[in-house]
Amino acid sequence: MTTKRIVLIQGHPDTTVPHLCHALAAAYAAGAEDAGHTVRFIQVADLDFPLLRSQQAWEEGPLPAGLQQAQTDIRWAEHIVLFFPLWLGDMPALLKGFLEQVARPGFAFEHEAGHATFTKKGLTGRSARVVVTMGMPALIYRWYFRAHSVKSLRRNILGFVGIAPVHETLIGMVGDLKANDASRWLAKLRRLGQLAQ
Repeated sequence: MTTKRIVLIQGHPDTTVPHLCHALAAAYAAGAEDAGHTVRFIQVADLDFPLLRSQQAWEEGPLPAGLQQAQTDIRWAEHIVLFFPLWLGDMPALLKGFLEQVARPGFAFEHEAGHATFTKKGLTGRSARVVVTMGMPALIYRWYFRAHSVKSLRRNILGFVGIAPVHETLIGMVGDLKANDASRWLAKLRRLGQLAQ
């Protein structure tokens, strides 16, 4: 099996106590490292960056110094795994703010000469997995709500910059998760890490 360079982006905003997202990322990393893949971590909650407040700041402002290593790690990676809890039907604001900051023109994409609306994707050649935990049943999120926020992430952010394919792992009812169910999810993430999927 060919080894890969993997970056894990932990999007849970709370680092004061351990959460399932952290355990899932640790299981994935353990499996990946056991299989010989190289893993780097980005802990979004530990980074220092402001929220963007204007298109001009996004297009022309400097990248915050606290995010330069994150961009370097994303450029280095062949496979990206994002972990986050579903909050109010979407990713937490801190993770969204992080993605807005790092996915800047000149890094994540470039405008094609002579076209204001068409862009050259800057992060092609990378695959991704999105791991989302939630309080509702995952089937309801997937079929009733049509996994709208994950679809938006896949289409409007990851796909826009050229990251494909993008796979998803949706874990529901985490507030009522029994120990044996949690163990099964951790084993599944470990296996995905071994396969770099």
